[in-house]
Amino acid sequence: MSNKIATAGNTGKKVRSDCFVTLELKDSGGVLIEQKSKVEVLFGKANIELCEDILKFYGIKNAQLTLEDKGAVPLIIAARIEAAVKQLIDTDKEYLLDFIEENNYTSEKEQFRFSRLYLPGNTPSMMLNAGIHDPNGIILDLEDSVAFSKKKEAQLVVRNALRGINFYGAERMVRINQFPKGLEDIKYLVPHNVHMLLVPKCEGAEQIKELEEKIEEIKKQHNIDRPVLLMPIIESALGVEKAFEIAAASENVVALAIGLEDYTADLGTRRTNEAIESFYARTRLVNACKAARIQAIDSVFSDVGDMEALRENVKVSKGLGFEGMGCIHPRQIKVIHESFAPEPDEIEKAKKIVNAFIDATEKGLGVVSLGTKMIDPPVVKRAEKTISLAISLGLISENWREDFLNNEE
Repeated sequence: MSNKIATAGNTGKKVRSDCFVTLELKDSGGVLIEQKSKVEVLFGKANIELCEDILKFYGIKNAQLTLEDKGAVPLIIAARIEAAVKQLIDTDKEYLLDFIEENNYTSEKEQFRFSRLYLPGNTPSMMLNAGIHDPNGIILDLEDSVAFSKKKEAQLVVRNALRGINFYGAERMVRINQFPKGLEDIKYLVPHNVHMLLVPKCEGAEQIKELEEKIEEIKKQHNIDRPVLLMPIIESALGVEKAFEIAAASENVVALAIGLEDYTADLGTRRTNEAIESFYARTRLVNACKAARIQAIDSVFSDVGDMEALRENVKVSKGLGFEGMGCIHPRQIKVIHESFAPEPDEIEKAKKIVNAFIDATEKGLGVVSLGTKMIDPPVVKRAEKTISLAISLGLISENWREDFLNNEE
């Protein structure tokens, strides 16, 4: 057997919380591991043991492995070594570290999705503490933010992140690659409690149906019964014209998002802060979502330094009927949450609806009414979420009903 060499990971002065591995398969000599790390005193022994265990797992008995550590946690080291191994040997085996209990939660079709924070799928340093910024959702991106040569590595990094990084209750999303390549991503995602898949450049219901067939196939293989929610991203003129078709393609489609950078490029125009060039597309998408009873999610705001412009953008977005937007920097989250937060009149209306529901329940009534209007269960559920959000944002107290009843008197 001639020598074979593979590399994986990132290196350089600015790289942190990552590693770079070089793996060379040999004909003899056993396994030799060289480690270069500033934290070798603390973690060197554990890292070596992890390296040895992974090579043993893949049946590699003769190799030279060099680990250049930049403060990577074990799940990243494991992903990088696995990526190098799979460049050299043909195997479907997956080296999986334990799934942490903190990530064993689910997502709901109807929940607030004001913010979703994009994180490049091959940049571990941005993932490790992303949850502490309190976004509604975290998007581990396998598409545009990952170089073509790093796509395979990113699949393994994202898979391990879903298993081992605490996202503090944020909805766990992954943006897969554009069709048909995106179908190759989902076997690394579905078995590991991904809540939602974002489908980029979606242009028809047939793509959603094909994706769902693949998802169901994987779910059966792994005996998974929880749903995998979908958020198609509309990024072309054709996608805009087919928005309702896409929105209604599956009960697992819970929202549509619009991507204005690609959409304006498809139109052959330039994106502006005034957004006149995308007004038709945004309103068309909102209308399609409302008709299909799902959420409409606006595009990201790319100027991460202008918070006032972001605030105005969110107000316009909310006014059009959008219920959330993407963000590309943690500092945008607070402004987005504050701007999408319910207004005082929305909170008061929600209080009246929920109070009427509680009152009817206490009286054993099967019908909930507010004045002359009947209140449907979905309306009550939405009002309950509005109140829950208002409490979490400190806009009302947890004892809101007692205060409400006192004011009514």
